[in-house]
Amino acid sequence: MLPRLVILALGVLASSLQLSQADSSPEEEQGVRYANRCEACKILAAELEGRLGETGKSHDVIETGYSVDDVRPKKRTEYRRSELRLLESLENVCERVLAYNLHKERTDSTRFAKGMSQTFQTLHGLVDKGVKVDLGIPYELWDKPPVEVTQMKTQCENMLEEYEETISDWYFKLQDQKSLRQHLCEDHVLKKKAERECLKEELAPPQLQLQPKNKPKKGDNEEL
Repeated sequence: MLPRLVILALGVLASSLQLSQADSSPEEEQGVRYANRCEACKILAAELEGRLGETGKSHDVIETGYSVDDVRPKKRTEYRRSELRLLESLENVCERVLAYNLHKERTDSTRFAKGMSQTFQTLHGLVDKGVKVDLGIPYELWDKPPVEVTQMKTQCENMLEEYEETISDWYFKLQDQKSLRQHLCEDHVLKKKAERECLKEELAPPQLQLQPKNKPKKGDNEEL
């Protein structure tokens, strides 16, 4: 019974790898498919807007400017509209990418998502039951960010540097008019329509289990 369960576990992993390698490129043949620019931009925009959402809750007013004699009044600015908030939100925003996992049971951009993949949930469940599962890597490395995610963090950092002015323009002038995803990804990073396909892909919410309705008994009156 034990060998059969081990084979089952490896089969689950192998099937997910096969899904991700359909129409594979040379790098995919090695089991690796790095994030494209659409996927990287999509996640960068989501994480930066998420970070701005966290810092935007403050109603503090800050004073800016410098005066030798402290006589001239300093400029007072709402923190949520300040350059300081933008700089603090940008700082280490790409570190947040490392919270993502690779869900190889999916083939579109939703393969990058937070939370443990179905594949590894299954494998961890088998280990918890005492099954010996050998994936060729130490067990303590199972939950480490895969190379696709660490490489996407580098993509995020490069994109931030390349489009720093674009993000700044959106923050100070356009954030009330359109999302960062639209301004950064659609209007600047991804010039061709075909490159933007991943922006439409969203992870479907878990299906709600419908409670079965009690069928009326024969002869009962139904309310209209």
